[in-house]
Amino acid sequence: MKKETRKKSSALVKSGGEAQSYTAWIADLKRRYRATQIKAAVAVNSALIEFYWNLGKDITEKFAEEAGYGSRFFEKVSFDMRTEFPNDTGFSPRNIRYCQDFYCLYSSMQILQQVVAKSAKGKRAASKMPQVAAKYVRSQLVDDKILQQLVAQLFSVPWGHHCVIIDKCKRNRDKALFYVRRTIQNGWSRNSLLNWLSTDLYEREGKAQTNFDLTMPSDDCDLARQLVKDPQKFEVFGLSEEYSEKELKAAIVANIESTLLSFGKGVAFLGKEYPVEVGGETKNIDLLFYIVPLHRYLVVEVKTGKYEPADLGQLSGYMAIAKHVLNTPVDNQPVGLLICREHNRVLAKYHLEELGLPMGISDYELKKVLPTKAQLAKCVTDAERQIAATKGV
Repeated sequence: MKKETRKKSSALVKSGGEAQSYTAWIADLKRRYRATQIKAAVAVNSALIEFYWNLGKDITEKFAEEAGYGSRFFEKVSFDMRTEFPNDTGFSPRNIRYCQDFYCLYSSMQILQQVVAKSAKGKRAASKMPQVAAKYVRSQLVDDKILQQLVAQLFSVPWGHHCVIIDKCKRNRDKALFYVRRTIQNGWSRNSLLNWLSTDLYEREGKAQTNFDLTMPSDDCDLARQLVKDPQKFEVFGLSEEYSEKELKAAIVANIESTLLSFGKGVAFLGKEYPVEVGGETKNIDLLFYIVPLHRYLVVEVKTGKYEPADLGQLSGYMAIAKHVLNTPVDNQPVGLLICREHNRVLAKYHLEELGLPMGISDYELKKVLPTKAQLAKCVTDAERQIAATKGV
């Protein structure tokens, strides 16, 4: 019996081509099953978010007076629901308040969806709504598909993330939606979301001075503008008060994961002091990245001092090197970013307008953090090695 089983098994993979085909099929089967698991998890989450949405809607529209400040309404709802579902933590008074906050924060989107979906005559339908909603519909270029996408995004983000966003964004819906989209795009955990909320990413993104609109196609321009922020914020430890450019670059690279996230998804780090051979000489690019969606190198020049016009000249030189030495036929013109301690925005604007290369300027801020246990242990080990080396051990 065992011999027959072995024969059947070996028959399945008797030739190289068949074995390869079977292996590929198994790999595809695993991929499809994982995708099914993810879809199932998303479906469960979406159903829960939809329930919380409707709970908040009911409270807002049916029990607004009962749920006023100082009432015990939320405690009553919590008690009645927990009596039936004692093991469900989603019915705490605090979470029920979150449900109402969630609905109030995004409810105007539902109004828009209903208005646009009813008929192509959105403005006439909107006139039957409250005046504020009608004015909003007239002022926004929206369609049903866009609104459906927004709703789908809301319902795909875990509830814990929504609670964090509600707390940090208060009633700023645009800011809240910004972090919802970034969570989806980057797959942020709740801790990552909290970290990026603390860096004021919404306020900083796209604020860097650039000439992208003059030097790049509109689609590339929009994405590139998202990658550069002002100021750039880096978490570092161990820097002296009078740090050098070399120490600053080393500190940024040491925390390269957060640096990459700071630039955006789809940006690959290629190296620090990246060596490039040019006419028999070696030139070192401060920091070199590659923007995958744009097929462009990102050349970064770091300066610890105040912006000087010569800094852009140096950056453009490295961009030219990247273009002529590193670019392949599928690559576009490299993008340059100058990171400095501070810059005169008016002066920088004049200089950028006169340059024909896509460049941007950002200030930087350092957030000094305490080292982790692993980092401390590494510092101690390095110090012991240095001591041993001086003693000739």
